[in-house]
Amino acid sequence: MEGMVYLLWFIPENGSEQDNGFLIGVYESELAAKAAVERLHAKPGFANYPDGFQIHCREIGQDSWTEGFVFD
Repeated sequence: MEGMVYLLWFIPENGSEQDNGFLIGVYESELAAKAAVERLHAKPGFANYPDGFQIHCREIGQDSWTEGFVFD
């Protein structure tokens, strides 16, 4: 196993299908990603959507999306 990284995403909960959110950063630990949330949660925009932060753990060197996709 290569190791793990923690991706911090922000996805506003405004109901917009066009807003897929954005990647804030990639961190070496969940604790570091949570620290980033603490630094950012009160900033303009972020404060309006306090539940918009998502941390996703991924293994380095592994595919995460393997099923393909279809546009409707």
